[in-house]
Amino acid sequence: MSKYEIIIFWSDDDNAYIAEVPELPGCMSDGKTYKLALQNVEVIIKEWIDTSIELNRPIPVPKGRLIFA
Repeated sequence: MSKYEIIIFWSDDDNAYIAEVPELPGCMSDGKTYKLALQNVEVIIKEWIDTSIELNRPIPVPKGRLIFA
């Protein structure tokens, strides 16, 4: 389980729950249920971090609370 903040909301356009990780640009996923969106985004977080490591890009330290509001 990641320590990054995850925002999950329902999207009528996508007919799915959307899970976003504001601290990791472009890191998001979806799912037909809230739980599935959360499970999917955990996989995407790992992939985002793995890709950043491969490309020698900085990985933000999780702040654990919304700072973008």
